[in-house]
Amino acid sequence: MLTKVLLILLGMSIILPSRSEEPRVELENGPSAHDDVYGHQPQAPENKLLSEETVPTFTGPYHRLGNLQAATHILNSILNNYDHKLRPGIGEKPTVVTVELSVNTLGPISILDMEYTIDITFCQTWYDERLRYNGSFESFVLNGDMVSQLWIPDTFFRNSKRTQEHVITMPNQMARIHKDGKVLYTIRMTIDAGCLLHMLKFPMDSHSCPLSFSSFSYPESEMIYKWEDFKLEINEENSWKLFQFDFTGVTNTTETISTPAGDFMVMTLFFNVSRRFGFVAFQNYVPSSVTTMLSWVSFWIKKDSAPARTSLGITSVLTMTTLGTFSRKNFPRVSYVTALDFYIAICFVFCFCALMEFAVLNFLTYNWTKPRASPRFRHPHIRARALTPPRAHVHQHPEAFVCQIEDSEESDGEEGPFCPAQQSFRRRTIQKAGNGCCKWCKKYFCVVPSCEGSIWQQGRLFIHIYRLDNYSRVVFPVTFFFFNVLYWLVCLNL
Repeated sequence: MLTKVLLILLGMSIILPSRSEEPRVELENGPSAHDDVYGHQPQAPENKLLSEETVPTFTGPYHRLGNLQAATHILNSILNNYDHKLRPGIGEKPTVVTVELSVNTLGPISILDMEYTIDITFCQTWYDERLRYNGSFESFVLNGDMVSQLWIPDTFFRNSKRTQEHVITMPNQMARIHKDGKVLYTIRMTIDAGCLLHMLKFPMDSHSCPLSFSSFSYPESEMIYKWEDFKLEINEENSWKLFQFDFTGVTNTTETISTPAGDFMVMTLFFNVSRRFGFVAFQNYVPSSVTTMLSWVSFWIKKDSAPARTSLGITSVLTMTTLGTFSRKNFPRVSYVTALDFYIAICFVFCFCALMEFAVLNFLTYNWTKPRASPRFRHPHIRARALTPPRAHVHQHPEAFVCQIEDSEESDGEEGPFCPAQQSFRRRTIQKAGNGCCKWCKKYFCVVPSCEGSIWQQGRLFIHIYRLDNYSRVVFPVTFFFFNVLYWLVCLNL
């Protein structure tokens, strides 16, 4: 009986576990057996996610966090107790700021306002031990909103008149924090800086436009600037706007200036430019030279054509006055004379002298030589015979010089007074010189040692009044030529 009871209990223990496991199997196999009833069911993604998921590995205490959580934790930890109002190393050592510049656009240069425009990307680098961290990230890049939470050097540009920081589409500034505490701060700005232009050699002038910067509140004992091996990136093809100038190079200086607030270190960049000569040459030098040479045309016009010669001379003088005023229109009001002003002034003197030459010729011809009321005409060629009193009266009245217009077949074709001084000189020179003296020298340059005419001719160079135009045709061009040679040699070699 006992044996039967044990067998019954053993059978029941085997049957009951098998029945309790049947529903679990059906539940696991249920979705595949009832697809038509419940429609499409998504597959369980456990196996797929486990096979494709890439779990980042970190060192230190952040190995169980993701990249975003780890970066947030690092930034919060280093900025939690960070005071951006205090400079790094305060009370211990000065902060060394390394500077680097990248010039995006240079120009234009305003001559009238004596300033220039420059677009730069300004980079500053320093070390801040408070920003050190441990982690797999080599650096963090912070945008413009986060930059305000860091200590930034209070650098300002000393010779700037206007400064613009670019904020489209976001503020153009960035801070990069390295794990060793190194901080790189970059900002883009456009500066209108003053540039003192020395215009003495204008338009053959060269200038050095400075860009000077320093700390506003930290003296040299607290902040030191230095160049990053003087790295200056200049891209001349990036829409430079120098126009009238050529870029010739850049230099830098470092100096310390003393102020009531302390001694500050000042860094200065000099952008060297030289003026292009073509624009000024065609606008000023060529018109001035042509106008001056145009005034010489009056020397080939007959002296009897007073309206033509007078109008030409006055027009030349007024044109030079206009050119001189136009050259100063877009020019700073400096108190010294520039090279261009000197050239225009000399051209003005040449034009004025050409006008005065006709005035002198007209005055000497029609006031010192008074013709008779009814002259006798015997031949187309006219010669004036001087009627002078005896020699004793000549010295008493030197102004008594009256010429009579007569005809003569022996006239040499020159219209003018035939005076006793000239007649006596011709006889003497013919006897002494003979054929040895050239006709041109006897005609134009003659010294009268014993003059029988007026007292003012004794021992002086005898100049024929009616040949004054002939002298001017040679003297004016030769003098202007030598002036140009001397002018350009001096201006181009200084």
